[in-house]
Amino acid sequence: MHVRWVMPEGFFELPFEAEDIDDLAEKLVELGQAVLPHADYEIQVHWAAMMAAGYDDFAEAGVQYAGFVMTEVEEARCTSTVTVSLMELDAGGASTGDSTVPELARALRALDNGTVEEISLPCGPAVSVVGTRKAMVDGALTESGAPEPVFTSFLQVQVPLTNGLVVVLEMGTPTPEGWDVFSSMFAGVVKSLRFFDSDSTLLVMP
Repeated sequence: MHVRWVMPEGFFELPFEAEDIDDLAEKLVELGQAVLPHADYEIQVHWAAMMAAGYDDFAEAGVQYAGFVMTEVEEARCTSTVTVSLMELDAGGASTGDSTVPELARALRALDNGTVEEISLPCGPAVSVVGTRKAMVDGALTESGAPEPVFTSFLQVQVPLTNGLVVVLEMGTPTPEGWDVFSSMFAGVVKSLRFFDSDSTLLVMP
């Protein structure tokens, strides 16, 4: 099964295709130069190293795409990240049929990570989660020079597939001023999600 979606313009995409670790490092430094064009080279390299440190987590979470955008909303500098992952459904959940989404919703509600709702998409039924997470920002990227906490609001959508996998799309932003803009943008990404078989036939999940 092939998964396709459409991202809006303006997103910086993290590289996921590299010949080796050196090639990945070079691509991340180039991305750092594009993201921080006026920063010192040392800061650009440090940023690239921070991004590289997350690739083990990306692999563990089945991340297929990771990108971010920076823009101004009501004169506030805002940023948002979007990831798309492909993961296995929990062994305790249903694998096919209409019961998959309700059971997935119940499992997500039990985690108490946010507000959970069952939704309908062009590609099939899904579950959405809206919540907030706390993380620490590296001191090299803060004005104080010390690690600082940051709260990220997120909107996650999970679409269970008939093969026992689940597609997870997530948008997160630490800037509340941009929530309405970014959540609207993310809604367009989610609605663009499509599935195809090996013959390029469009599939809709039951």
